Amino acid sequence: MSEKYKIIFHDKPNFITLTVEGSVDLFIRPVYTQILDESFRYCIKSKCLLIHAYVYITSHLHLIVSSQKEDINTIIRDFKKHTSKKLIEAIIEHPESRREWLLNKFAFEARRIKRNTKYKLWKDGFHPVLLDTHKKWEQRINYIHYNPVDAQFVYHERDWKNSSYAAYEEGSLEQTNVKVHPLW
Repeated sequence: MSEKYKIIFHDKPNFITLTVEGSVDLFIRPVYTQILDESFRYCIKSKCLLIHAYVYITSHLHLIVSSQKEDINTIIRDFKKHTSKKLIEAIIEHPESRREWLLNKFAFEARRIKRNTKYKLWKDGFHPVLLDTHKKWEQRINYIHYNPVDAQFVYHERDWKNSSYAAYEEGSLEQTNVKVHPLW
């Protein structure tokens, strides 16, 4: 990854997007989103990752993250490596009507870039955007939470399960799947 696409200020909120190769609609089954949830919970507990906002869409994740201790570039690299392995295992082990197609697609992506691995699930990089003003925070948080509405999956942000919207909704006592540290 190029230097200009690395997070420099780890203690400041950064907006990032993680995308599945070929924009494949992978996160349509709970077994796959549960792998993301568990992996983020591990990163929060063991790697001091702070997640300020998130949404899982079918082919990508939007996050606002920071860390007071760890290098976020390393955390995200490790997250992608771990979830790639776990997601491929889940595709193989769980009922999946697209199993052969998904495995062939991710194997093709690995061969295409001559990686010394059998499958490549995540696109490289995550092009961080430093959120250094309240206006930028608010804009990106709204973008994240409105993304499922914009994609016409739901009519209101609160209806999308895989999101931090509940943590920001005024007066909400609902829990999100991943511990969120709201920015306000």
